[in-house]
Amino acid sequence: MPNITAFLDIGAARSEKAALIVPTRGESYSMRDLLDATSSLASLFTKLGVVKGDRVVIYLESSAEYLIGYFAAWRAGAVAVPTGRVYTREELAYAVANSGARLLITDPEGVKVAETIPGITIISTRDAPEGTVPWPMLREAVPQFPPVNCSPTDLCQIQYTSGTTGRPKGAMLTHGGWMAALDAEAEALALTPDDVYLGIYPMGHVGISWGIAALKAGATFVVMERFDLEAYLTLTEDYAVTVLAGMPPVIHSLLTSPPGTEERLESVREIISGGGPLHPEVWKPFHERFDIPIINAYGLSETIVIGTGTAIRAADYPFADRFLSVGHPVGYSEVRIVDSEDPNQILPIGAEGEVALRGPAVALGYYGMKEETEEAFLPSGWFLTGDIGFIDREGRLSITDRKKDMIIMSGWKIYPTEVEDILLRHPAIADAAIFGVPDPRRGEIPVAAIVPEEGETLSEDEIIEYCRSHLAGYKVPREVFVTDSLPRKNGWKLMRKTLREEFTRKRLS
Repeated sequence: MPNITAFLDIGAARSEKAALIVPTRGESYSMRDLLDATSSLASLFTKLGVVKGDRVVIYLESSAEYLIGYFAAWRAGAVAVPTGRVYTREELAYAVANSGARLLITDPEGVKVAETIPGITIISTRDAPEGTVPWPMLREAVPQFPPVNCSPTDLCQIQYTSGTTGRPKGAMLTHGGWMAALDAEAEALALTPDDVYLGIYPMGHVGISWGIAALKAGATFVVMERFDLEAYLTLTEDYAVTVLAGMPPVIHSLLTSPPGTEERLESVREIISGGGPLHPEVWKPFHERFDIPIINAYGLSETIVIGTGTAIRAADYPFADRFLSVGHPVGYSEVRIVDSEDPNQILPIGAEGEVALRGPAVALGYYGMKEETEEAFLPSGWFLTGDIGFIDREGRLSITDRKKDMIIMSGWKIYPTEVEDILLRHPAIADAAIFGVPDPRRGEIPVAAIVPEEGETLSEDEIIEYCRSHLAGYKVPREVFVTDSLPRKNGWKLMRKTLREEFTRKRLS
């Protein structure tokens, strides 16, 4: 079976247009440019002794070099290990040691962190400091490096989870899984060569798959390293973007933007959302104002986003009363709801339980973690996501919470997202989060963290009374604290553990 990077050869033969654009650096690459740069770097890998199965860590900001690092590792039959520049020295050292990497790609700033990690050869993308290997010229004409033959089950990536609790887990992704993911994402977005995709997801995250899917479809991928609303709108106008990367906070920022923003998004035919619940208080007015369909996608690092997952598309809009729905399976995905305590028990339509996924992009397991693999990856091929949800009569999946975030108080199960939905309907509340804290009598109790709208003040009694009028008694927060903002990883993933720690400190002070 061909190597995943064979799509570069096909694209290079078909089109000379700009495939990858990095506006902040004034860079533009055709598919031929990307193929040549990939061949140059893959050739360097082999000169450094890299063979099929070797691990290559990428420690860069989002950039053309980051993407080429992926492609070169895959083309050489090596295993890409993407990391982020937010990694501390200890986190980077863990990724290197846990994956067994022998090579690391970074820049001079990253070298200062990476050079203290023993047993690793460092390639520096520019101004290679002493002791590092210089990156090959990006535009240098070199003989094409043929893609190493790989099977669908050959490992091509170790993707570390966020590691909010315990050690980060390295999901083992395959060539076949990536192929399925690119096709599924192109299907969900209905991508064509006429599209221009604006990507904002960090390249160390599996969200980069949307951009690679755009490249494979012959579209143009415009890179935005960090989200900034004004820059986001300007790039959309300048490049006549048709497909926007988004997430709930991005969509919320568009919703609250000044009048006239609608005209700046005239070229856009759809926007992606994912990574967390999209509350109806956000998606409904967004759709009414902008008339831009939201492709609400559901997947995980372990499934290469929707390589095995679901998505809700424009055709689903008449049925999407609560946009907690993430739609139908995409590609070759299967989805079922199982009992959260006994995954062998399949639950009926409408019943709430743990979401299980099965399909070609499900990871092989967690690298070097036998116990964790056996807990999440069943012999039958089903992957237990740790998310709680249900399937409706039309076969659409809705996500209601995370299993690990579920609060059990005196035997009652409380799902934070349900309570948050109610809180966000309050006109004086800008943001809200629910988390559990230990309680000696009831096991756990729900606590609310509230961010008021600007100029508003809220009392604990008022919030509790409001919840009591909308929720069953056991779901009502027992305590409330007001804060200026909620901690979120990468700007969107709510960090309940951090909130819990902050609340505990306030309790003790």
